[in-house]
Amino acid sequence: MNFELETASVPGENLRRVAIDPVSRVEGHGKVTILLDENNKVHQVRLHIVEFRGFERFIQGRPYWEVPVMVQRLCGICPVSHHLAASKALDLIVGASKVTPTADKMRRLMHYGQILQSHALHFFHLSSPDLLFGFGSEVGRRNIVGVAQQYPDIAKKGILLRKFGQEVIRLTAGKRVHGTGAVPGGVNRSLTADERKDLLKDAYQMIAWSRDAVRIIKELHQQDPALYDHFGTVRSSFMGLVAPDGSLDLYHGVLRAKDADGRILFDQVDYQTYDRLITEEVKPWSYMKFPYFTSMGPEAGWYKVGPLARVQNCDSIPTPFAEHERRELVAYAGGKPLHGSLAFHWARMIEMLFAAETIKDLLHDDDLSGTELMAGGERRREGVGVIEAPRGTLFHHYQVGDDDLVTMANLIVSTTNNNQAMNTAVREVAKQYLDGQEITEGLLNHIEVAIRAFDPCLSCATHALGKMPLEVTLVDAEGTELDRKYKA
Repeated sequence: MNFELETASVPGENLRRVAIDPVSRVEGHGKVTILLDENNKVHQVRLHIVEFRGFERFIQGRPYWEVPVMVQRLCGICPVSHHLAASKALDLIVGASKVTPTADKMRRLMHYGQILQSHALHFFHLSSPDLLFGFGSEVGRRNIVGVAQQYPDIAKKGILLRKFGQEVIRLTAGKRVHGTGAVPGGVNRSLTADERKDLLKDAYQMIAWSRDAVRIIKELHQQDPALYDHFGTVRSSFMGLVAPDGSLDLYHGVLRAKDADGRILFDQVDYQTYDRLITEEVKPWSYMKFPYFTSMGPEAGWYKVGPLARVQNCDSIPTPFAEHERRELVAYAGGKPLHGSLAFHWARMIEMLFAAETIKDLLHDDDLSGTELMAGGERRREGVGVIEAPRGTLFHHYQVGDDDLVTMANLIVSTTNNNQAMNTAVREVAKQYLDGQEITEGLLNHIEVAIRAFDPCLSCATHALGKMPLEVTLVDAEGTELDRKYKA
């Protein structure tokens, strides 16, 4: 972790600025700034996304069939999610309101492989050093190498779980990263019987190891409930996809949202109408937008997405081991939603188990070896594709002209949906652990722990081209402000 402490130039305030730059063990580049008064009391905390990508603009003018491959370049961690969300949106453009059984199940297998490998990567490689050694432990061993040295069995399982998920992706998408398996209207490949058999040989072991991972995080909660139940608490509404029967479905479904107490806000909403539900706000200090439920306004309408939202948003999980673990989490919370940020890890491991069980079930399905790969129908000009990416609900919205060129693209990625929740968690942790204290690396790592709990993908979340306000301040050599210009 790199951090610096300097005097902040804030008119009328005697403040110091602490910057964590960059935030470590997350995908992409971001920083946190903390303003402290003369007594080290926290005045302001902000998570800044400092990357700029602009995909929404340079997709425009490209042939629509290029988009599912192009958008994967947003990220090397979750390319499958963008690949599938774009393909689902463009299914509607080519008139494939329903793809073939083989295409549907190949895509689902690809997606659950992505869920498995991404959750394994995040938990074992990025977060377990904090959870196993302590947030303020020696920085030199607070990494995956330290985990491998002290907990070799845990590290080995994490590596092999991720490897299995990547192998599922390779066989369904053509490559482990930036594959081409899904296309508008279907897929371009199916699996052979031998490929399915080879994956099945390891699938049952992956389920067993996923159950072990749930046990690890569950025991951590039970050993220190004061920490795990309250660290970075963010009370908010939450949203995600559910199947028509209310069960968990990470590939397809309808939108459901609940308030902070678990009461339904809306349910069974067709995601093609997402833009009637959600407004995206832009703020001048970050390239990441701030979405909120339009009917509730920006102050009350922001929400959480991702594993903790999904596991508590659904009525059940359609695989036996994961459903058993979901019920344990609900019982632990006393029937009320958990809002502590560290509970994301518990829910994430339940989802990893769900993914492993689902992969095993799909591999027994002969439709994966079918030959009907494509569907079509009446051409349309607009389509929305939504999927539950590892980090949360992902929206891809495209309009296409008669010349087959994209005329509009709007993406609301998982991390963007969680933007205000992450900022709130960072502020709450700063107030709890930094107020009045001498600033140390270990204390600042508490801030990063809160951010990592959301498993943010900062590269995916930066798409404010054309809307980003610009502020220029002119100061003299003594730091006195001479002029300031602002352009919206």
